[in-house]
Amino acid sequence: MIRPPPGPHIPPSGPVSRDAAPLRHAILVFPGFPLMAFSAVMEPLRAANLLSGKRLYDWCVVAEEPAPLRASNGLRIEPDHGAATAPDADRIVTCSGGDAEQLVADRALSWIRRQLRGGAQLGAVADGAFFLARAGLLDGHACTLHWTSQPAFRETFPEIDMRQDLFVLDRSRFTASGGVGALDMMLALIAADFGAELSAAVAEWFVHDPLRQDADRQHIDLRIRTGIRDPMVLAAVAAMERGLDEPLEIPRLAAGLNASSDRLERAFRRETGLAPAAYLRRLRLRHAADLLLHSRSQIDAVALSCGFLNPSSFARAFRLEFGCTPREMRRDRDRHARSHGLTDPERCTRH
Repeated sequence: MIRPPPGPHIPPSGPVSRDAAPLRHAILVFPGFPLMAFSAVMEPLRAANLLSGKRLYDWCVVAEEPAPLRASNGLRIEPDHGAATAPDADRIVTCSGGDAEQLVADRALSWIRRQLRGGAQLGAVADGAFFLARAGLLDGHACTLHWTSQPAFRETFPEIDMRQDLFVLDRSRFTASGGVGALDMMLALIAADFGAELSAAVAEWFVHDPLRQDADRQHIDLRIRTGIRDPMVLAAVAAMERGLDEPLEIPRLAAGLNASSDRLERAFRRETGLAPAAYLRRLRLRHAADLLLHSRSQIDAVALSCGFLNPSSFARAFRLEFGCTPREMRRDRDRHARSHGLTDPERCTRH
């Protein structure tokens, strides 16, 4: 038995009392996976074992092929198993980078489906939800994923309940946006498995204050992404994000916040260095870039979905913002996909 170190500890008489086999977690990784999200899945399991003095969890790393692969920061890891020979698991956590919408991993999908038939739970961190959704494995479930991929996900899978929370637990599915969201998700799972006291001890071990309310997670998520602290500006940005494909008049937006246009502009410039109209334009262009990189939508359709009625004005604004045209960005993405053998257009449809 592991002797718990000094610090937060769940005594043997507490709520932790697992005498059965450990809960088995398999972390399914793909090249370019984000190391922070990966660690945020594994480290809470290790800490739960350490702090409880019990072997509550086991884990292993699975990849499509049993060969070394690199994280997005270049760190090289060697998986424990290839998908063709991966062991049974109680939970599978998919961890992939920004190309999840293009991944082809037939062996991994076959293994996942076998595990689901055996009663496994299935989750994802960062952009892994895109990979699962393409395979139909999130049908009927709510989910979340990294905020940069949310616009393309919403366009590609309008029937899936995609939420902007840092993490979502929905019956046998669990998803997180990555990083802090993945850590909070694992704390919630530990609480469900072995009680809130152990979960709180793990959070304290990592000097982390977990977020508990959905409303708080949504608010903090926006603040983390933007760095904005002014509540009025945050509310304005949230309204902008909800209406990227619609005409939005700044005076009307200000009135909805019980503020004058001048007051809103001063607050925006203080927080962002931009006027509200310029900030909205930048939001729309970045939304367009996300769609170009992560979806198969036609360029004209991307322009319309980002509030640009004229394709030429969209192309000019896009070049000013990113130094290339929408068509050039799409072409570079497809060239990158082909060079890395990720997929081909015909295989980007759902299985």
